[in-house]
Amino acid sequence: MPNQKIDDDGFIDLWNRLKSPTRLAKELNVDVRAVMSRRRRLENKYKIELRSESVYGTIKQHLSVSHIHKARLELGLLNGVVLVFSDAHFWPGIRSTAFKGLLWAISTLKPKAIICNGDAFDGASISRYPRIGWTHQPSVIDEMHACQAALEEIEAVAPRGCKLIWTLGNHDARFETRLAQSAPQYEKVKGFTLKDHFPKWTPCWSCWVSEGLVVKHRYKGGTHATHNNTLTSGTHFVTGHLHSLKVTPYSDYNGTRFGVDTGTLAEVDGPQFIDYLEDNPVNWRSGFAVLTLHKGRLMWPELVHKWDAEQVQFRGQIIDVSEM
Repeated sequence: MPNQKIDDDGFIDLWNRLKSPTRLAKELNVDVRAVMSRRRRLENKYKIELRSESVYGTIKQHLSVSHIHKARLELGLLNGVVLVFSDAHFWPGIRSTAFKGLLWAISTLKPKAIICNGDAFDGASISRYPRIGWTHQPSVIDEMHACQAALEEIEAVAPRGCKLIWTLGNHDARFETRLAQSAPQYEKVKGFTLKDHFPKWTPCWSCWVSEGLVVKHRYKGGTHATHNNTLTSGTHFVTGHLHSLKVTPYSDYNGTRFGVDTGTLAEVDGPQFIDYLEDNPVNWRSGFAVLTLHKGRLMWPELVHKWDAEQVQFRGQIIDVSEM
């Protein structure tokens, strides 16, 4: 069946009826990525929000699925690519360069797994820290919409069979912590845990990609965290939290292992950070990590990092991601 032509009004009406990029792509016989791209263009053009089914909170998808929370998730992966991003702090109206780079990497590298290594949700308005002056902070629902929209884009370009994993971070925990403190009587009610809103992502505290390779949001702190993580754990250790985006090798009689910081998927000078940093310089970098396994062994970890506006750097090349 050929692709169906449809004008803007028809696309918007169809979206509001189907409320699903997957179903809309099937209806129009086009790629899901094309649907997501047109959705963004129309939202910008008409200053509207085209919400998906999960944002509407339907019983079918938004509240009915609740994952069993696992402390440790084991993948047992022997060969293939795993993409690990962290600290996206998704914010309404912002699609960072690193985020676009991630979509490019997913489409190009065809990973076996994509790991959101914590703090996709920021929780600015429910932080334990006081508001700074009259700084505007998005509401919980606005942040939830931003997270859902961004993760839907990732889901749309992920290859068939790719595992979607969310190693929870301290900012993610704000969602449930505030509810547990303020409304403990609602325990186990669907929708009161963060994972209920993201049914396609498997939550855990740590993901063991293969024997000797663990991914989790945080472990040691400080400037030498990546070194200390792999030194004290005795394994390859991949963390986020510190936003520094770097690879630290450590060698001893057992060979070489790596400590990896997956940086931040957000813009370093984004509105999530600018006020509490008081415009101070920070040793942060925007990007994410590419892990390649060969016969169960981790090859030297690679980084994709922001080069310039709408460009990322990877394997000695500058890649334009403005169309992502």
